[in-house]
Amino acid sequence: MMRRLHSLRRLSGSALLLALCAGLPAAHAAEPTGRAANNGAKAAPAAQKTAPAPQGEQFVDGIAAVVDKDVITLRELRDASVRISSELKSRGIQVPDDQTLQHQVLQRLIMERVQRHEADRLGIRVDDAQVDQAIQTIASRNKISVAQLRGEIEKSGTNWDAYRKSLRDEIRTDRLRQRAVDSTIVISDTEVDAFLKDQRRNPAFGAAPQAQQQPQPQPQAQPEPAPEQAAAPSGPMLYALAQILVRVPEGSSPEQLAVLRKKAEDILARAKRGDDFASLAAASSDGPEALQGGVMGVRPLDGWPDLFVKAIGNLQKGQVSNLIQSGNGFHIIKVMDRGTAQPAPSRTARAPAPTPAPQPAARPQAPAQQGPTKVMQTRARHILIKTSTVMSDETARQRLEQVRQRLVSGGAKFEDMARQYSQDATAPQGGELGWLNPGETVPPFEAAMNALKPGEISPPIQSPFGWHLIEVEERREHDATDDLARMKARQILFERRAQPAFEDWLEQLRAQAYVDNRLEKQQKIQQNNR
Repeated sequence: MMRRLHSLRRLSGSALLLALCAGLPAAHAAEPTGRAANNGAKAAPAAQKTAPAPQGEQFVDGIAAVVDKDVITLRELRDASVRISSELKSRGIQVPDDQTLQHQVLQRLIMERVQRHEADRLGIRVDDAQVDQAIQTIASRNKISVAQLRGEIEKSGTNWDAYRKSLRDEIRTDRLRQRAVDSTIVISDTEVDAFLKDQRRNPAFGAAPQAQQQPQPQPQAQPEPAPEQAAAPSGPMLYALAQILVRVPEGSSPEQLAVLRKKAEDILARAKRGDDFASLAAASSDGPEALQGGVMGVRPLDGWPDLFVKAIGNLQKGQVSNLIQSGNGFHIIKVMDRGTAQPAPSRTARAPAPTPAPQPAARPQAPAQQGPTKVMQTRARHILIKTSTVMSDETARQRLEQVRQRLVSGGAKFEDMARQYSQDATAPQGGELGWLNPGETVPPFEAAMNALKPGEISPPIQSPFGWHLIEVEERREHDATDDLARMKARQILFERRAQPAFEDWLEQLRAQAYVDNRLEKQQKIQQNNR
């Protein structure tokens, strides 16, 4: 599914330096990632799962954890703990005790390994050129040179190579999310109709869809906005939220649930009485953003999950919600900021998607358009081949090149080749995508499509979804006023679901991976010997 329905992006831990470059308070910069679910994660062989841990030599080999066939060393854990401790201190967040910090850092490293393994299985790779493009985009959006960006990053104490690695990981995670989760989220016309009806009843939500691409003087490496989106001059009401999550494992007994609820209630009581929320999150949260003080990002109110919307709709800046129970556990939400101006704790800046299209300069705010919105629509077909461990980028490209030669020579019809080769849901329809508005497909796809004349077929082009051939059938000028309103509604509805869905997917992925947490075993042994 190539129509572009993006969720918000957030940068990883070291990318907090982007916020520093933009002059944001360091205490609010930070990252994400999420939890999960499967899709082919390798379960450990039964022999591995049942083999007892060695009883006196867990740490003799210098191993903190084993993830599938990969090793996280004690040195890697120590280095990451030192780096994250420094980051927490620089943002004024109290560093947890050593054991808690190691636990939190190791959980992050384990999840990073799980995601990397799944990305490898799906053939998702990020090369140096894509990282260079991401850095160039971030620098240009901050109106500084790459050299200046590097200077700011190194001045803040982060190694440039480490920063590049962070961006590489974020790009890979973004592509993984797009491949594994985004295409599974379907927003029906009925849902769009209901959303637009609610907007008419509550005009305050009317501008919310634009929040995904609010122009702000920070490194917003987010999806490119649809060109013709009009919004109220004041912009939407944005909410910057942080959370503490007490996770409830699947299959927990009533007794376990009661213990975890009590833990969450105790944390809530401390947050309500004024204890530092970021420090509580760093020490106690099971959420992916724990080591960033729990900060989740900035979105319009109706861009957050429904459970959060109900809990924080009437809260003011600095206030904390009551306990929220979801399928993942117990959430405590704090409103870090709210308003139409740029909220301070913006964490929506993230590494841009691979090969982003050139971003137009931020449009000046203007009165909402009164007349019809005319856009140039494109009717197109495509053939998609996804990469995997057995289908490399080069193999996919060569296969499409062979298909293209047959199409150009007249030896085959595009729709027949799409039915035979395409791995997209449009294959049964001959790859037909219908009429596309500007901004409705991912940037690499749209850039290649826009370069074609009607009747032309593109060379193989790469997007986060795989490799494509594109055929432009025709173009027309169209009054897209209603289309754009519906597209905005779909983006908002998509945003509500995308991040929670990705986190659920990651959680299942984590559960299906083989993880031998030797550090945790060692700590339990030490506790039992006391």
